[in-house]
Amino acid sequence: MDVTTDAAAPWLIVGLGNPGPEYAGNRHNVGFMVADLLAERVGGRFKRAGRAQAQVVEGRIGPPGPLNRRVIVAKPMSYMNLSGGPVNALRDLYKVPVAHVVAVHDELDIDYGTLRLKLGGGDNGHNGLKSMTKAFGADYHRVRFGIGRPPGRMPVADFVLKDFSSAERKELDYFVDRAADAVECLVIEGLERAQSTYNS
Repeated sequence: MDVTTDAAAPWLIVGLGNPGPEYAGNRHNVGFMVADLLAERVGGRFKRAGRAQAQVVEGRIGPPGPLNRRVIVAKPMSYMNLSGGPVNALRDLYKVPVAHVVAVHDELDIDYGTLRLKLGGGDNGHNGLKSMTKAFGADYHRVRFGIGRPPGRMPVADFVLKDFSSAERKELDYFVDRAADAVECLVIEGLERAQSTYNS
């Protein structure tokens, strides 16, 4: 069954990243970049969400009528490897089913700028996903934003905590915009349509 048929339940769109200005331009923070753009699109400003260690913007996306969706765009304010706690607290606060959670995150095994959308699956070594899966299971949606593999023998941890290169930054706004479009398509029209449009 396509989960988007449960129109009454809100969607929780989680951009994964690390809080703090020193991490803002890191590859690992591309989820925050997409969340910032989505917040801008729904016309809201991030604010603290109750007791949850997260910032949220509440709004609606989609055309008026049955395809209009209530969304909570969130950025956990814990570090990446502890994302599960804040996201689970938001799920409880807003009564969001697991299948209506969308994690937007960086993905090493995909070329830079390429998107892959899926429901469920493993964490592929991603600490943010690992923490979320531990907190409430794996049956949530993922929008995987390709960052590629580190060059040469650079350790993965160093690569993901470095800013995008100057060459990558030339296209970054376009790719972030496309990822935000993919999230909106997923929430409004369902996974299959979003995959056929954005999985490249």
